[in-house]
Amino acid sequence: MRVAVFRKEHFNAAHRLYRKDWDDKKNAEVFGLCSNPLYHGHNYYLVVKVTGEVDPETGYVLDLKILKDIVREEVLEKFDHRNLNEDTEEFRNLNPTAEHIVWVIYEKIRKRLDEKFDLSVRLYETERNFVEYPA
Repeated sequence: MRVAVFRKEHFNAAHRLYRKDWDDKKNAEVFGLCSNPLYHGHNYYLVVKVTGEVDPETGYVLDLKILKDIVREEVLEKFDHRNLNEDTEEFRNLNPTAEHIVWVIYEKIRKRLDEKFDLSVRLYETERNFVEYPA
């Protein structure tokens, strides 16, 4: 029996969308207000989905405490209340778009999960705008 289990979290972070190799005018044309040199922030909501077989001994797909700890260690402790451009190695040279953020989070969690599990990550940048990886 395959079942999906979920962990929902939120974190707050600031970022600026821009390319260092473009001037301010081109960055503003492409990224609009999100290219503000003084940055801007979001209240991100994260939904992590792990799918797998239910263990007949425990009744769990995965102990959700394990998933909670992975998300806390790999995402919340590294990104919450941070400037993604300035305070994190992951985005020092990677434009912190929602698409890149969800991919980075996926990669961090994937490394900590047994390969027997399927994983998907959904990241809400606003109430109406969200991304999911893998698609």
